[in-house]
Amino acid sequence: MNTEPWASGPVRIDSWLWAVRVFKTRSAATTACRAGHVRLNGDRVKAAQTVKIGDELRIRISGFDRILIVRQTLVKRVGAPLAAVAAEDRTPPRDPMAAAGLRDRGAGRPTKRERRDIDRLRGRDQAGERTDR
Repeated sequence: MNTEPWASGPVRIDSWLWAVRVFKTRSAATTACRAGHVRLNGDRVKAAQTVKIGDELRIRISGFDRILIVRQTLVKRVGAPLAAVAAEDRTPPRDPMAAAGLRDRGAGRPTKRERRDIDRLRGRDQAGERTDR
């Protein structure tokens, strides 16, 4: 039995995403593949699709795309330092204004003034319709 975490050849995409700590469980990685949230070199993939060194992965998590380049193929889950070596993260930095319209959980219902400010940030007019179209 092989006790090494890395593989010499291609590895299943759901297994690799779990091994490099993109998803907490392998079943979560499989579910993301089934839902079409994982793209390999621009194409949607199934969980059994294999990845090899040099492949580009785009994973949609929480409404944002993560771009990863496969630098090492892994079959077993590894620690964070080894996971960082196995995957090169090319995700562009997020826009700080994107989170400006979100409220903290438990903050209660927004006041009328706060609601108007949120609508203004989201580009909506007084009737609730978008003004940027």
